[in-house]
Amino acid sequence: MQRPRLHAMTSDLRNRLLLLLVLPLCVLALIGVWLDYRSADEAATRHDQRLLRLLPALADSVLAPGGDENDLPVWLLAPPVEDFLRSNPGYTGFSVRDLSGRLVLGDEWVHGAIPATHEPEFHSVEEGGITYRVAVQRGRTGAGEMVVALADGSDPRQRWARHLLLRVLLPNLILVAAAALAIHWAVGRAFKPLVDLAAAVERRSPRDLSPIDEAASPAEVRPLVHSLNRLFVLVNAQAEGQRRFVADAAHQLRTPLAGLQAQVEAWALLARSGVKTAGSTPVSQQKSTPGQSGKAVAAITLGAVEIEKLRDATRRTSQLAHQLLALSRADARSIDAQAMQRVDIKDLCETLLELYLDAATGKGIDLGLDARPVHVSGHGWLLRELLSNLVDNAIKYTPAGGSVTIRCGTQAGPGGAECAFLQVEDDGPGVPPEECARVLQRFYRVPGTEGEGTGLGLPIADEIARAHGATLTLEQGASGRGLRVTLVFPA
Repeated sequence: MQRPRLHAMTSDLRNRLLLLLVLPLCVLALIGVWLDYRSADEAATRHDQRLLRLLPALADSVLAPGGDENDLPVWLLAPPVEDFLRSNPGYTGFSVRDLSGRLVLGDEWVHGAIPATHEPEFHSVEEGGITYRVAVQRGRTGAGEMVVALADGSDPRQRWARHLLLRVLLPNLILVAAAALAIHWAVGRAFKPLVDLAAAVERRSPRDLSPIDEAASPAEVRPLVHSLNRLFVLVNAQAEGQRRFVADAAHQLRTPLAGLQAQVEAWALLARSGVKTAGSTPVSQQKSTPGQSGKAVAAITLGAVEIEKLRDATRRTSQLAHQLLALSRADARSIDAQAMQRVDIKDLCETLLELYLDAATGKGIDLGLDARPVHVSGHGWLLRELLSNLVDNAIKYTPAGGSVTIRCGTQAGPGGAECAFLQVEDDGPGVPPEECARVLQRFYRVPGTEGEGTGLGLPIADEIARAHGATLTLEQGASGRGLRVTLVFPA
């Protein structure tokens, strides 16, 4: 789950950087467009003023009217107008019209509405794919009152509008795209050490609290790495203290409990022997009265019952101490430092079968084995403890006449790879599906469960499975009843 979070973190940072950088770039681009337009507008204003200065010279170029109405007037282009027309051929034009709009001199396409006053007017004319700026003025000439017009196709405003995409928008779009690519690349490169650091921490097992190499981390994140290492030290010290306490307490309890259990077993044996002796002695050989003899037998029987209860209590307490010690060992950080060995799972199953065969037979349970040769890399003593807990639980909760089967072998895992598995199945009361997750919690027992138990067998097995990188699953047995516990090792 961490990878999507890391990707989202870098993507979110890229988006923020893009927003913070692209928006100012867009604002700067708009400012550039406005400044460019202002520059073009100022240049166009100068062009308009030039056209206004040339209009009187064009009017002065008409010297006299023609001989009749159909003859052209006498005209001679003034030098400024002639220079203007020759300076930019193909982008200039002029016209002289009478008040009726009839062309007298110049180009037909240079036209416009007849001004009502003598004030100059400007408008645009499209000709040959070129937009011309046309200045028109009504004024007196040598041939009478005429309308003169000058057209200029080099107007900066018109060129600016035509070249807006090429000169302004396209460079800014390229700049924004280049900035986005640069930000994407830069963020990926800049955060790669941090992403690698997060991935390395994510890959660690819960037991690995070794310090992170600060020298291999970027200088910007070394304070974070230093703080993480300090936290690792504190958590490791606290966990180590708890484990040491549990281990020491379990060790201290085992010796007196073992002695107490031995004594109670001896008392129980003597009590059972006393009850049998008192019950089998003939009345003629008893010195006491019949009433006193019955009371003695009852007292001996009651004492035997109490001793049996005490024996069961010491057995449970001894088992609890043993399981606490096993849980402490399975949870120890030192397991990761110990080298794993090649473990023969089939041999382990056969050993546990021999160990629990008498207990199963005494309870009337069919203990079977379906084992195929398979080896795994792990800690043999821990896997023995795991299988012992599973088999002990199965025999303890399976009623008389039931069956318990131990299996091992290989099965297809994720991606089709062969994975080793270890399985214990019984046909006892089983575990409800909704309780499967909770029974892996320490000291939890399913409500209404009969028999003795501490609620540590399955949690110990789960802890050992995680120490080996394996998965422990609980499901119903093949017949729809009982419990099947499967341990699948990584391929």
